Amino acid sequence: MRLGYLLLAAACVSAPALAQPDYAPAVEADYKASLGALFDYFHRNPELGFLESKTAARMAAELKKAGATVTEGIGKTGVVAVMKNGDGPVVMIRADMDGLPVEEKSGLANASKARQVNLAGEEVPVMHACGHDVHITSMVGTAKRLAAMKDRWKGTVVFVVQPAEEPISGAKAMIADGIYTRFPKPDYALALHVSSGLGTGKVSASEGIQYSSADSLEILVRGVGTHGASPHMGKDPVYIGSQIVVALQSIVSREVMPLSPAVITVGSFHAGTRPNIISDQAKLEITVRANDEETRAQLIKAVERVARGVARTHGLPEDKLPEVRHVEGTPTTINDGALARRLNAVMVETLGKDGFEPFVQDGMGAEDFAYFIEKQYGVPGYYFAVGGTPQAAFDAEKAGGPPVPGHHSPLFRIDPEPSVTTGTVAMTAAVLELMKPGAAGETD
Repeated sequence: MRLGYLLLAAACVSAPALAQPDYAPAVEADYKASLGALFDYFHRNPELGFLESKTAARMAAELKKAGATVTEGIGKTGVVAVMKNGDGPVVMIRADMDGLPVEEKSGLANASKARQVNLAGEEVPVMHACGHDVHITSMVGTAKRLAAMKDRWKGTVVFVVQPAEEPISGAKAMIADGIYTRFPKPDYALALHVSSGLGTGKVSASEGIQYSSADSLEILVRGVGTHGASPHMGKDPVYIGSQIVVALQSIVSREVMPLSPAVITVGSFHAGTRPNIISDQAKLEITVRANDEETRAQLIKAVERVARGVARTHGLPEDKLPEVRHVEGTPTTINDGALARRLNAVMVETLGKDGFEPFVQDGMGAEDFAYFIEKQYGVPGYYFAVGGTPQAAFDAEKAGGPPVPGHHSPLFRIDPEPSVTTGTVAMTAAVLELMKPGAAGETD
């Protein structure tokens, strides 16, 4: 995922010791016995979205070993595992499993050296630069604990191992493949994300918006090719595209209400083959972010208007105006307020008062978990962050040392043991709360 949030961990004096619910020692023992090696395997062997065949197979085997009934190949490479324990609520736990096309430069002993041919046929380096290896390892840890504590919960847990979160395509693919019709439909949906901006031993969650929307757009700028020495004989798409890049920034600064967060970033600009040739087209790739659906729609519509308007200004005829294509997107991720208040209280009870941080949005990262909890499905969702960076690293940064790397960086690194064990304990606590006798309907 594109996690753009820094939480309040850096302001804390020290990271708290993990509070000890009676199953926490068992989680720590699981890490030493098997989860640590499992994390190491995933970190060394990342795979790109919709190409996670080995990761999916390993997750299927681990969840089957924990006692769940497993179905593979949902939404291409996704896995769904169902663990039943009598009558009661249905709780979905989702973990994303794909890596990123990034060359790892963390310096870790288990740094990824993996390379993979992507869906476009290009060989690229691959790295877990966003912590999805923590998510799937914690899911296995949660499955182990729930299987061992069936006397404490009743109902059905649906473990969803999702592909292709990074290209924000996997959740839609699993929904289209019938995840809510072929398997028990959840009463609640839960997910977690490790955060390099949050101290280990801590969790954080909002009672409302957790992540922004994200849309990827492509603008194909058409021109008239000619010799680089005779620009007057053509229409230069590089120049026109450059004007479009600048003009797009006026949308946020002059069209969106100042109190409505919005971002338009041109992350890619490709054109031409030689310095002395004016090409006949250029391609811009853009990410658009918002915190509400009205602003999201406004931004997308304005991008097309501005691109075509700039082209007209430079004399391009109507049949050569830019083509704007919506490649992919995800809506805002909104935690259900009542569910979040209930489970945030559980997190404080489980991890201690210092183990829960107030959520602060400091960026516009996005998550396709949003598709699982769209209003049309009527499934309340709860998404929380898990700390991945030791407090000592924040202290060192504050004292002038190296900055803590963010997500999607080749330097990204988290401390796996406290990240996995905290995530496992917190997710287990959330499930036990929702599936205890008489739990159904308490958030209504």
